[in-house]
Amino acid sequence: MNDLPCLGVVIVTHGSADVIGDCLDTLLASTGVSLTVVIVDNASTDDTAQVVTQRSAPPPHTMMWLPTGRNGGFAAGVNHGLTHLLADPGLDRFWVLNPDTLVPQGTAAAFATHAAGQPFAMIGGRVVYADPPGNVQIDGGIVDWRTGQTRNLNQGAPSDAPPPDPDSVDFVTGASLVASRTFISRAGLMPENYFLYYEEVDWAMSARDLPLMHCPTAIVEHRAGTAIGSQKPGQYASPFSEWFKHRARMIFVRRHRRASLYGAFAFTLAKSLQMMIRRDPRAAEAVLRGGLGLPPPKAVRQRLVAGGVQL
Repeated sequence: MNDLPCLGVVIVTHGSADVIGDCLDTLLASTGVSLTVVIVDNASTDDTAQVVTQRSAPPPHTMMWLPTGRNGGFAAGVNHGLTHLLADPGLDRFWVLNPDTLVPQGTAAAFATHAAGQPFAMIGGRVVYADPPGNVQIDGGIVDWRTGQTRNLNQGAPSDAPPPDPDSVDFVTGASLVASRTFISRAGLMPENYFLYYEEVDWAMSARDLPLMHCPTAIVEHRAGTAIGSQKPGQYASPFSEWFKHRARMIFVRRHRRASLYGAFAFTLAKSLQMMIRRDPRAAEAVLRGGLGLPPPKAVRQRLVAGGVQL
């Protein structure tokens, strides 16, 4: 009989062959917990399937390869996995985890047992940069309601910095997020109209009376920027990342704070100008097009078409 705490895990992959192996090797080495892991693939065209299926989960863990056959975006992949896991009545906590993370041995057990018996919407942990190592990427985030821009708490702080006050956190990063069955039953699944970015921010707005919690011992290392070129130390965000991020920001503002639209548009213009001054016209165009609700730049559009994506 398995008396270990249980945790369902959803990992969404798309072209993740270079990182998913290390993620699974570290995750499946977790101790003090029983994991039910589903890897949901959004129509990868590389060797992701081979990298995943050549691995097996050691007891007490189980693992399933769950391809969707299409790339419907991050939230669609997450929801595909959650729907599968929610059918197991023995699971009450569900960990959404990026494929480009490395998981210390005790992190899963920390998530599975933190605040046992207490109701919650989401639990976040500490996400630290894997490259370069030693600094925090995010301890949860806050929303600047004047512009819709988000800010990572403790970003750049040393990895032993004090954790944030959970009451100051507006959302938990989708790179490492534990949601409760109670929350999902009340709020529904993750909103799918963003494709990339802001899904978890929007989802957190549905928490209502259920708290967002922080577990300081639940640490993951994140290889930021490997999939879509998001920003990390020493690397600016790619035009692909910028178009989706600013497009999503405006969708979020329209949905939750329409009074902030003028500030959100002003932020778009200022950010685009900043990138022109930086002599990065491709990124400036991507920001402007995303923030104004225009189709993506040619290079971004070609990448989407090649991936079979229709927005």
